Amino acid sequence: MDGFSGAASIITVLDVIVSLCFEYSVAVKDAKKDIERLRRKVADLRNVLEEMDKLLNDGRGKSRLWAAQDLACSLTDCIVRLEELRILLDPGRARKAMSRLGMRALKWPFTSKEIEKMIGDLERYEQTFTLALQVDETGLILDIDQKIESVDKKTDDLHQKTDSLHLKIDSAKLPVARGACFDSHMEEHNARCLENTRLELQRHVAEWAKDKNGKSIFWLNGMAGTGKSTIARTVAQSFAENNQLGASFFFKKGGGDCNNAARFFTTIATDLMVRIPALIPGIRKAIDADPSISERALKIQFEKLILSLLLEIKPVSPQALGLVVVVDALDECDQEEDIREILRLLSRTRDIVPISLRFFLTSRPELHIRLGFTQMADGTYQDLILHEIPQQTIERDIARFLEHELGEIRKLRRLSPHWPSNGQIQALVDMAVPLFIFAATACRYIGDKRSNPRKRLDILLQYNTASKVSTLDRIYLPILNQLFDDKDEGGKEERTSEFREIIGSIVVLQSPLSIASLAILLDTPKDDISCMLDLLHSILKIPDDENMPVRPLHLSFREFLLDPEKHGKSPFWVDERETHQRLTSKCLLVMSSSKGLRQNLCNLLRPGTPRSEIDKPTIDRCLQPEVRYACCYWVHHLEQSKEHICDDGLVYLFLQKYFLYWLEAMSLINKASDSINMISRLRLLTDPDRNVKTWSFLQDAKCFALRNRAILEYAPLQLYSSALIFSPAMSIIRKTFNDHIPQWTTRLSKAESNCDQNLKGHSSGISAVSFSPNGHLVASGSDDSTVRLWDVITGFCRSTLQGHFSGVSAVAFSPNGRLLASGSFDSTVRLWDVTAESYQNTFEGHSSGVRAIAFSPDSQLIASASDDSTIRLWDTVTSTCRNTLEGHSDWVRAIAFSPDGHSVASGSRDATLRLWDVATGSCSSILKGHSSGIYAVAFSANGLLLASASGDSKVRLWDVAMGSCRKILAGHSSVVRAVAFSPDGKVLASGSGDATARLWDPVTGSCRSTLLGHSNWVRAVAFSPDGKVLASGSGDSTVWLWDASTGSCRSTLKGHSRAVRALAFSPDGQVVASGRDDSKVQLWDARTKSCRGTLEGHSCGVTALAFSPNGRLAASGSGDATIRLWDVATWSCRSTLDGHSDRVNVVAFSPDSQLLASGSNDSTIRLWDVATGSSRIMLAGHSNFVSALAFSPGGQLVASGSGDSTVRLWDAATGFCRNTLEGHSSGVYAVAFSQNGQLVASGSSDSTVRLWDAGTGSCSTKFERHSRRVRALSFSSDGSNLTTDRGQIALSSPTFDTFSDEKNLQPAIFLKDQWVNSAKQRLLWLPIDYRPTCTAVWGNTIWLGNMSGDIITLEFEL
Repeated sequence: MDGFSGAASIITVLDVIVSLCFEYSVAVKDAKKDIERLRRKVADLRNVLEEMDKLLNDGRGKSRLWAAQDLACSLTDCIVRLEELRILLDPGRARKAMSRLGMRALKWPFTSKEIEKMIGDLERYEQTFTLALQVDETGLILDIDQKIESVDKKTDDLHQKTDSLHLKIDSAKLPVARGACFDSHMEEHNARCLENTRLELQRHVAEWAKDKNGKSIFWLNGMAGTGKSTIARTVAQSFAENNQLGASFFFKKGGGDCNNAARFFTTIATDLMVRIPALIPGIRKAIDADPSISERALKIQFEKLILSLLLEIKPVSPQALGLVVVVDALDECDQEEDIREILRLLSRTRDIVPISLRFFLTSRPELHIRLGFTQMADGTYQDLILHEIPQQTIERDIARFLEHELGEIRKLRRLSPHWPSNGQIQALVDMAVPLFIFAATACRYIGDKRSNPRKRLDILLQYNTASKVSTLDRIYLPILNQLFDDKDEGGKEERTSEFREIIGSIVVLQSPLSIASLAILLDTPKDDISCMLDLLHSILKIPDDENMPVRPLHLSFREFLLDPEKHGKSPFWVDERETHQRLTSKCLLVMSSSKGLRQNLCNLLRPGTPRSEIDKPTIDRCLQPEVRYACCYWVHHLEQSKEHICDDGLVYLFLQKYFLYWLEAMSLINKASDSINMISRLRLLTDPDRNVKTWSFLQDAKCFALRNRAILEYAPLQLYSSALIFSPAMSIIRKTFNDHIPQWTTRLSKAESNCDQNLKGHSSGISAVSFSPNGHLVASGSDDSTVRLWDVITGFCRSTLQGHFSGVSAVAFSPNGRLLASGSFDSTVRLWDVTAESYQNTFEGHSSGVRAIAFSPDSQLIASASDDSTIRLWDTVTSTCRNTLEGHSDWVRAIAFSPDGHSVASGSRDATLRLWDVATGSCSSILKGHSSGIYAVAFSANGLLLASASGDSKVRLWDVAMGSCRKILAGHSSVVRAVAFSPDGKVLASGSGDATARLWDPVTGSCRSTLLGHSNWVRAVAFSPDGKVLASGSGDSTVWLWDASTGSCRSTLKGHSRAVRALAFSPDGQVVASGRDDSKVQLWDARTKSCRGTLEGHSCGVTALAFSPNGRLAASGSGDATIRLWDVATWSCRSTLDGHSDRVNVVAFSPDSQLLASGSNDSTIRLWDVATGSSRIMLAGHSNFVSALAFSPGGQLVASGSGDSTVRLWDAATGFCRNTLEGHSSGVYAVAFSQNGQLVASGSSDSTVRLWDAGTGSCSTKFERHSRRVRALSFSSDGSNLTTDRGQIALSSPTFDTFSDEKNLQPAIFLKDQWVNSAKQRLLWLPIDYRPTCTAVWGNTIWLGNMSGDIITLEFEL
């Protein structure tokens, strides 16, 4: 077996196994976790093999896929192993016999240990195939030819091919900082070292880069103006010319994305891809695994996009063995914490092999940077201090620079050959040393074409004799004083005010703006700005084009103007806070002006237009630079102004009117993720107690933005439709902007049978819940590997924390409320920042799943209990393990700190509790009494009592001091999984496998309340800080909130329940029937959306529904292999049709309502007499499940579609198969007859619709280009259209043989992918919680049934 046939063969077997796992998951209750683990791993392996199969069959030259061809043994072993697995899962006839009793009779054939071994085997195969795939894919992409003799040519080829490869990396998901690279357009005209200057330093750096044993970091530091950036540009240029430059990043204060670290590592990774193309598959995989990786913590970005990939790959060229990354002006990164983190992360590159990655860094010697370097391990870096270079060397280089520059001015202005004199040059040198910035600024000032160079040199030299004048004063005062040369005192005051407003704004802007944009932002005439700038060309970069940005030439000018010590002493002093305050107001005014923000800013014609289809010129035209700037940076200026947001203030009023317009604009400029961060920062500027309206608005705004982030990034106009329509009814944003919902969407309704608040969340059972200390949040951990934060008041899910690789078994808030810890079956503990709702750290050390976690009262320690029989104590500050507590002989699943933090209690499967001394780690007491394993422990608030929950169905109360059992609380009928004391210690709560929670009196031991409502194990309980609310988490995927005093349910935070599998309208459209996995049929009033009744009787999920044409009967098919007929008038069961041996997939009535046809997984169709309930005939012939049925208009024929890819036409009277229609390449899921019975239409998962001649069985037409399988088909009454659940096809179209969205779709409401569509456009995006498992359309109303068991209706007016 070779790779070409092996991959496809294995995929076929894997598909069967996935299908079998699904059936087992429906039928078997006690092994769902093992089934799901196996299914996921099989699906992962299938994905890898599918990629390999695509690569092998795309025609790019199989001969070069040597790695895939070399997998014969592995492929053979894999398929043998999988065939064994398939046989064990599908035991043939015995399985069919069991299925007669219903799928519930199936028994899962494997133990957990056997599953563990299988998964290990599959992982090894997956790793083998993935490695081969990466090798071949990289080889194909790069088209590496080892015979190329010229290294230069090879490098060129790599660059060209990598350029095309970048198209495969979504730039929106790997954003870069524009202008950060040394050779960017923004850096193009900035100075390099003059020839024959800085020679010793450049030689020193070159030797460091070539030294194989050299240190991984070279730190060039020096005070402001010593030429660090010029040297960095020169060094980067040299490395680039020698093919040694890996990447570059030049930080710039006020340089937009270049003044912070948000895009530092993504920019570095993007540059490195050019030099090391083998990184590309890994980076693409990292993005696919986490599309939001560019917003993760710096540590995660560095590890996932750079470090881990460099450690895994093999070098593809000799040049890649040693690369240098140049990072300039690290001190200009705006967050000290980010700078320290960058230094800490870069120090980890010193041991990377075989690719050596080194970093050349420049910065000022600020304290936080010096501390960052001192914390590095010995041998990590070497430094060179610019201002400590011998003075004679600096003087020589500055003198050479001045001689060269002034000589150029002399030539250009045709001055005397004796100008300037040697004495004047020396005087300038004396003034400049050790600052190159002085020399550069002086030359720009002297050479300004607007004045006489001689006079300017003389003015400059006058400051050489001035006493008490700082170096920066000598640089900038001669230039600035020109502004007032011809002004009287009154004029000076006006000029000073203009200076502070214009120049002050320029130096504090986060990103530079042009004169034209500054004029609009500052509401100042362009001429005034131009006149102010005329004399400042030597300190500001002022392009001739007024639409190009103006920027300071050096950071020292900003520092000169903002220096607090100049307050009251210098007319040029700029009040930074006041300037930020003014810019905040200006930004808000620009955004709210007539040329600012509005709904549908780009005048898009279609509400579903993707942002990627809006061309850049359109966005640039509709979002002018000053408006774009205001959108991006108004929050920054507000922060720096130190102002707080007040109810009914300027910011609040802006948000009330323009919030959605602002989000739309941020989406258009690809900064949707930044807007979420900005909302969080606005919350920090709001006092929740004093400004309730603002706080509530921002709270809901963040939920709104997070919930709709995906569509916000994809299609901006869906903010006004999908985002608003699907927001909770009580959402402040929805209420505020309700009038912005398009008129074509007239109603959204949710059909509900009760008044519970059902909020979707986890997709699997909930194992842990915890209240935040202030009671505002509930955290829940789930088997779906996520942690969710819920707002207690609204019930909304605030955020989903992802990162664990297996189910989350424990969650806990730190007592100070700042941190959340989660423990997982992946053997790790993760630490999350609650305020930022982001990942912070991972604690690794356990060798098996973590089952319980607890914070110490001071929040300094975390205790974790594991299946490896140990407890570990972790330091939250240093991220180290302080102690490992050993003594239990079996898994430990319960842990708690005593209120004073001196002791830790643990409970184990060995049926004992242990008390440990935190300081020493020694065991101080062992408590025995339970007869089974202990699942939970909890201390009372005073620390005197300890409660324990056990598999013996009992709760015990222990006297901590005496070590004796005080009370045994009996009442639960199954394992007790959770216990918790109320904050006052007067109530004890417990949760059990009997699906109940109980409230106990700890003093008397009596049960106060039994809380009923969950349908599965109650795994977790937690009290709110005030003791008024109890939260319980269950395996039924819900969190319930109970009133602790009454025991009544307050609300339900619901995850997935029983999916809706079938929907059907009655013939008159007045009633809708829905079938669920919970075996029930529910009937709904189509007008009011209220539940008319529930029909019960099936013993397994309902999979098919149909109304009879006369409207008197309804039929339901089920996984229990039966069909039930219901009387529509009385809604009673008339008969149960029993005969199939497996699940019923489809039912259909004959036109006269006398016959019912049913299709099943047993590959047969049965025709039933509706009046008697008896089986008339069985139609056998299909070789796979039957998924579609339809009667001909006269009732003489039955058409059937099957998983065997065929359509069959049967004689309804005799059961004879008249024709087998072959042509589809995959399962057929929909069939329909034309009105005259002459045509049959079929829809398949091969993405085609076919038309067949009912008489001859020949295929007359094939419609292609559907994006997904077609599940529903019907002909229009006049035969001109074919209606599908993917839209309508005009059968009279000139392009009749090809499906085309533009030409063949006629007006209709239909679902396609994640969208509700009309004729030619996407109308409404469906959030994940609303995406259906089945649909039904009546006119302009669409009904959606989903996995959570909800039914949603949408009405349109088109």
